[in-house]
Amino acid sequence: MTTKKTKPGDVGELRERAEERLKEVKEGRAVAQVRDESPNAVEIRRVAEACVKEKMKVGGIHVAGQEMQQIFHELEVHQIELDMQNEELRRTQVDVTAAWAQYFDLYDLAPVGYCTVSEEGLILQANLTSATLLGVTRSVLVKHPFSKFIIEEDQDTYYLHRKKLSMTGKPQAYEARMLKKDGTVFWAHLETTAAEGADGAPVCRVAMIDITEMKNALEALHIASEEIKTLRGILPICANCKRIRDDQGDWKQMEIYVSARTEAQFSHGLCPECVETLYPGIRCTGE
Repeated sequence: MTTKKTKPGDVGELRERAEERLKEVKEGRAVAQVRDESPNAVEIRRVAEACVKEKMKVGGIHVAGQEMQQIFHELEVHQIELDMQNEELRRTQVDVTAAWAQYFDLYDLAPVGYCTVSEEGLILQANLTSATLLGVTRSVLVKHPFSKFIIEEDQDTYYLHRKKLSMTGKPQAYEARMLKKDGTVFWAHLETTAAEGADGAPVCRVAMIDITEMKNALEALHIASEEIKTLRGILPICANCKRIRDDQGDWKQMEIYVSARTEAQFSHGLCPECVETLYPGIRCTGE
């Protein structure tokens, strides 16, 4: 594990700030940093004090009064430096915690499933929405082929767009049927983009949305439109026999023509005038 070195300029600036803080505290213009009295901090301080005393005892060190005052001043300044660094670390920790919470909201709780797929087609990372869509835990997704969750009939579609993305680098968008762990099939809209992983290797970012309800609605609309057939425009009809000419030029009886293009059905009977003409003397008593 490597430790980040502090730049000389940063050290000098920190010391100047510490000297100024100490001066303000002594003049009553600032409040001294409250000492950390947690068990861990107290123990560290106790061990440090014991080490200093032991070294002075072993080395036979004797310090004059003026020199001792200088040492105390240096220690006070160093203490303030440490307090200021500790304060910066706490602020940084708060910022990191807030950033992580925002990342969790934007990535894991997004309404869209997100996956990072390696060049070999293995899932490297996935958010919670992806795991929920596929009915598995994230641990099951990671290191498994993304193609495992696409039904066999749509494998060619998946590989075709994956190849296009690799060759052109242009984002791809397509639809495919995907498979949940329990065997349920659902329609998904997939959008893929090329990217670079943390190690510099090429990866694919996949966003997926469940569009099963939309697909079902479109299918129902298609069926309804097929069932609803209407007659439009001018119909060429014979003035004598009342047959209608269809698109192929054939003359069809009106009943046949209308039945083939609508949901209407015909029943046959005679109107009173036709009964009188065809069967004179017979009285028509009903409709």
